Amino acid sequence: MARIAGVDLPKNERIEIGLTRIFGIGKSLSKKILNETGVNPDIRVKDLADEDIVKIRSVIDREYKVEGDLRRETSMSIKRLMDIGCYRGIRHRTGLPVRGQRTKTNARTRRGPRRTIMGKKKEA
Repeated sequence: MARIAGVDLPKNERIEIGLTRIFGIGKSLSKKILNETGVNPDIRVKDLADEDIVKIRSVIDREYKVEGDLRRETSMSIKRLMDIGCYRGIRHRTGLPVRGQRTKTNARTRRGPRRTIMGKKKEA
């Protein structure tokens, strides 16, 4: 089992798809990494040679911010917005949509389930 950036890649997936299991690497970045290292994207993870894994791991460590570092950076950016009290920071703090979406009707994902103040009573 290949372990890259602290993530165990699934054995039976193609390496191009398997790399997308790493937080911060999508399909296009995966293709770019494989082109740079010269690894065939159609090879399964279980069929990779050790030197291929080392090449991929070194490219990812050298050039890209993934997993813990990327999560830490995004959370620090959100925390900075909340600390300076800008509009986006206030929206993050109150749990409302940040990017200008309407909240009168939609936005159930951010606002949570509907709260009924006084439920409709069934008349006898």
